[in-house]
Amino acid sequence: MEDDDVPTLSSETFAALQEFYAEQRKRQEILENLESKQQLTENIIFEENWQLSQFWYNESTVQALVKVVDKCLQDSEKVALISCPTLFVPVKRQLENRARVNLLEYDRRFEVHGIDFIFYDYNEPMKLPSDLGHSFDLVVADPPFLSEECITKTSETIKHLAKDKVIVCTGAIMKDHVEKLLNLKQCTFQPQHRNNLANEFSCYANFDLDNILR
Repeated sequence: MEDDDVPTLSSETFAALQEFYAEQRKRQEILENLESKQQLTENIIFEENWQLSQFWYNESTVQALVKVVDKCLQDSEKVALISCPTLFVPVKRQLENRARVNLLEYDRRFEVHGIDFIFYDYNEPMKLPSDLGHSFDLVVADPPFLSEECITKTSETIKHLAKDKVIVCTGAIMKDHVEKLLNLKQCTFQPQHRNNLANEFSCYANFDLDNILR
């Protein structure tokens, strides 16, 4: 083959590959760091990807939700975190080994959490491991988009996974959909984000969440 026949990458493709491999190395470094310490000792918080509609909670919201999860779960019970990846490490740290935590998330950067990570695309709400049906004592969900389609499909997943308590954090404009689809009630507690969002957010649950936070 002549040199002129050797395929070459466009500058855009080459840049994309460089970015991909850099992110791979970054994930591997984080994972190796966690493995060397044999425990989760710090939050793994990547930059928000706004194309994925990612908006991280502020610290007071994280701590409030961690408290609720901790109070709701008995030993050996299970919690599923759907599309709220920054809750994973604080919840895992709080619960230690007394309960199981699974993160269902579209963003594969969070695969650094190993076997606790389950890839999840709300567009395929039932594309889940077969053994997860009605296996979670608590499900916490934060659907990525404020749309009827997103809350409807995410609700399918929630109803499939949950066997008891459910928490949904989403925009206040989704109130009627959340109540209709999941029979949840709006809480006084309001989630807040690191970057102030134009849309008002609310929390919904099928138990007295506010009482836990008093």
